[in-house]
Amino acid sequence: MAVLLYFLNRSQSSSAKSPLPAGEYEVFLNFRGSDVRYDFADSLHTYLKKYEIRTFFDEEELHKGEEIDSKLLDAIEGSKIYIPIISAKYASSRSPLMELAHMVKCCEKEKGHLILPIFYKVEVGDVKNQRGTFGESFRELAQKHDARTIREWKNALRTVTELKGWTVTPTTRQGVTIDEVFLKVWSHLEGNFTLATDQLIGMDSHVERVMELLELDFNGGASVVGIHGTGGVGKTTIAKVIYNNVFRTFQRYCFLEDVRETLSLKNDGVTTLQSKIIYSILRDDRKVTTASEGIQIIKDGVCPHKVLIILDDVDDQFKFEQILGEVRNFSPGSRFIITARDKRVLELLQVSKLHEVGGLSHDHSLQLLRLHAFRVDIHCEDKTTLCEEFVKAAAGLPLTLEVIGSLLFRRDRKFWEAKLKELEGIPYNKLQEILKISYDELSGSETQILLDIASVSIGKSKALPFYMWRDCNFNPDSGICTLILRSLIKVDGDNKFWMHDHVRELGRMIIREGDDQHLWKRTRIWSNEDAV
Repeated sequence: MAVLLYFLNRSQSSSAKSPLPAGEYEVFLNFRGSDVRYDFADSLHTYLKKYEIRTFFDEEELHKGEEIDSKLLDAIEGSKIYIPIISAKYASSRSPLMELAHMVKCCEKEKGHLILPIFYKVEVGDVKNQRGTFGESFRELAQKHDARTIREWKNALRTVTELKGWTVTPTTRQGVTIDEVFLKVWSHLEGNFTLATDQLIGMDSHVERVMELLELDFNGGASVVGIHGTGGVGKTTIAKVIYNNVFRTFQRYCFLEDVRETLSLKNDGVTTLQSKIIYSILRDDRKVTTASEGIQIIKDGVCPHKVLIILDDVDDQFKFEQILGEVRNFSPGSRFIITARDKRVLELLQVSKLHEVGGLSHDHSLQLLRLHAFRVDIHCEDKTTLCEEFVKAAAGLPLTLEVIGSLLFRRDRKFWEAKLKELEGIPYNKLQEILKISYDELSGSETQILLDIASVSIGKSKALPFYMWRDCNFNPDSGICTLILRSLIKVDGDNKFWMHDHVRELGRMIIREGDDQHLWKRTRIWSNEDAV
């Protein structure tokens, strides 16, 4: 993936009514002033401004003559997205029609522009064929202009009616429509400027050291490497990078996430983990009923192969020999990587090859924060000092820098200062409390979606719960987009939800706060034993 090349260039001192230079805008709102200026258009403009999406909103009606004002032309040509809000009286003024015709020309001339039409209390067919009240206004205006101009306007109207957009009726929930428009705008902007998730800031040295410990060129016997470090420091990321780099050199391989979570199952944690290993390596979906049965299947079926097995996030519940059998039973050249928060856990497993992952350096922390807060590693002059303070408060933890940085994206200085004050009041190792800063900024429906994922949807297809969320009027498309942009969840290549274990723990902690003693009072239950 390409590194983001997006520069957040804002003019804090510019008046809201003074058009900025060409290319300064991302979105251009096109409408007839008296119809929607103080209603739908103003609400949409306010929503976009909230997320610092640079939006042209003509508050002074720059059209004074027969031609479009040069500043208005610059705003249209420099914008990436055009949103014409077409109302019944839209065609009673030449201004919006002139703008619309120029937008269509820009789209035909240069790729990358997008038109998102909104038909506000008017039928699409009436716009396309100039019928009804819309048609009456158009014909009256047409009497004052030449045939060529009228033809351009008709072509522009026909073009936008054939595009996918929104129709707002008197019974439409306008807030929902505005939310959907925002989601489309945001997705288009983010799609053009993508943050490289495969860029490992400050992780290269750790990857190299673990690769040395693996001794892949040595086929004498199976061996185990341990990676330890505080939660959120990047252990899983390092393990995944190594796995992706070397798995093809092994006959069989598997990456087992959330081992601690699996083993916490009261009655069958060990056999569940064994079943996962057996299925991943042998594609055998039999259900293991006892630990001894699982060890025997692994010895007979898994051990003869040269395997790579990653066991991510283990704790003192994990006993290697009680789950996998003895290391010496595995084929020469086999490798195991175990990650744990506590070094003592690895020492108890008698893992001799250990690597500790510490916090990021100041420079790497600053780079990571900028990449998420600005979507590019740049200096933003008015927030330089704030960036330094956030880096100091994050204490080098990548998860904190990623989540808090994502929360700050497209937010103003006042918001940054408020969040810094919150962060500085929380010890750096209290990750759930730090993550809750971002959680508290979610809407009601977004929190419900996050809690659903944290309880039962991790590793599951994102399509499955969408039906439920839509029935609950949660607007899941927008909600999932927000959670991804906030770095609270991810959707993998198989369209399945992924969530960092600390975010999962935060979600489940919030659910337990409802009533930890009486399970039947909880809003969600994720354990089979608890459900029974």
